[in-house]
Amino acid sequence: MAVPKRKTSKAKRDMRRSPNMKKSVPGVSVCPQCHEPKLPHRVCPNCNYYDGKEVVAETINA
Repeated sequence: MAVPKRKTSKAKRDMRRSPNMKKSVPGVSVCPQCHEPKLPHRVCPNCNYYDGKEVVAETINA
């Protein structure tokens, strides 16, 4: 079984892990209908509108 000859330094370890630190949160846009924040190119979770049209019809369970 392969065994490391020397201890990996903190700098080398952190350099290896650095690409994971570059990931960022996706951009947030504003819904033109209700002006609430939403993810771009998705139906607004607040008013169910996309591209000026209602996409998901409201269902009322009585």
